[in-house]
Amino acid sequence: MSDAEHPTDDGVSSDDEFEPIQVFPEAEEMDLRPGADNCYKCSTCDTNCPVAEVDDEFPGPKFQGPEQWRLKRQDDHDIDDSVMKCSNCMRCDSACPSEVPLSQMHNTARGEYVDEHMNTLSREYIRNRILANYRRLAPLAAAFPRTANFVMGLSVTQWLGEKTLGITGEREFPEFATETFREWWTKRGGNATSKQRAQEARAERGGATDEAKRIAYFHGCYSNYNTPEVAKALVRVYEHFGYEVMVPEQSCSGTPMFANGMLEDARRAAETNVRELAAALEEGADIIASCSSCSMSIRQEYPELFDFEGTDDVAANTWDAVEYLRVHEDLEGELEGTSLEDESFAYHAPCHSRNQGLDGQTIEVLGAIDGIDAHDVGDSCSGISGTYGWKEENYETSMKIGEEMFEHMDDAPAETGLTECPTCSMQMEHGTGYEIKHTLEIIAAALVGTDLETDHDHQQAR
Repeated sequence: MSDAEHPTDDGVSSDDEFEPIQVFPEAEEMDLRPGADNCYKCSTCDTNCPVAEVDDEFPGPKFQGPEQWRLKRQDDHDIDDSVMKCSNCMRCDSACPSEVPLSQMHNTARGEYVDEHMNTLSREYIRNRILANYRRLAPLAAAFPRTANFVMGLSVTQWLGEKTLGITGEREFPEFATETFREWWTKRGGNATSKQRAQEARAERGGATDEAKRIAYFHGCYSNYNTPEVAKALVRVYEHFGYEVMVPEQSCSGTPMFANGMLEDARRAAETNVRELAAALEEGADIIASCSSCSMSIRQEYPELFDFEGTDDVAANTWDAVEYLRVHEDLEGELEGTSLEDESFAYHAPCHSRNQGLDGQTIEVLGAIDGIDAHDVGDSCSGISGTYGWKEENYETSMKIGEEMFEHMDDAPAETGLTECPTCSMQMEHGTGYEIKHTLEIIAAALVGTDLETDHDHQQAR
């Protein structure tokens, strides 16, 4: 007897068309939100939520995600305001054993709450819009960096920021570089210079100089305006391996916009990034990010929330900078035999690195460099979570979350911190007073030295 002829328990042949009885006629109007029905209320997400751990009033990611969406009518926009207390660390995603798309639900809920319930003239909305759109304000400060740094460093500026906008006055604003990465890149000769250096590197390695290896570098906002040394380190490392570096036009990754419920802002930024990065893919480049939040945003949040042409391809071909070299090159082998002056680091793996499965790679990679000791300070969250810890009402919660990390950093035999997340580095420095470096800076120093010759002089010598 074939499967098609196999009778069911009630004697009805299974090849007859099944017509379900509509017990609840209104069910078609309900939004079950794909994945919400996979939640079986184990509460693993809640126990892994750093905000819920220190804030008894926060209901946790289970409520913010599947509980709110389960059997929710499509025309019901009653989102609980506690969703704005979610820090967007996204640890719940990796903790969930049923792969419920929690952060996607949180992002959508925040967007709906902002659109439907937040007064656009309120202090909270204006503050959140400013924090979410750092990319729009940074160019103004970068045009006059010394003046901006002086003004932003005044205690009265911090006081005014807290009183008028609700941006905590407890933190020092990050300084702007006197020369942005993109300014340096242009003066250096842009893609043409990188192509030449990549060819020279391949020739030195005995490879074919005409066999191009390309990457498109998504540097993000912070590496451009505040820490161009990180971006320069990435360029130097990749050229060392013979890669031609492309720096496409780009907007913010959208991470702070997602966290603040500014989904239309995020959509506009993502549309630009997908278009430009998809064009780079067509030229044979893979996409590389030096910021863990940027790579997370492009890899996960873009395909979850947007459907631009090329979104899935861009997401599938985006890599963390160190991850890519471990997969496509023998990074550890290249670092074997290199040495630097003895230095120990207290390493914090950002939540967005852990969510991508990259939390152990830095310790393994740096272990190949003689003189370098990197100590993992545990899996705790730093607490700042991008713009979350910059809000006056979240500052104390942010610092409570970060206490475990601070203690582990103090216990580690090191007085320099290490991480791949810009805002984690702010929290680490704020809580310990340590100088904080990026992993790429250490790798660049080991592979190509610390003598940052000017590219103008290099070109003149050629």
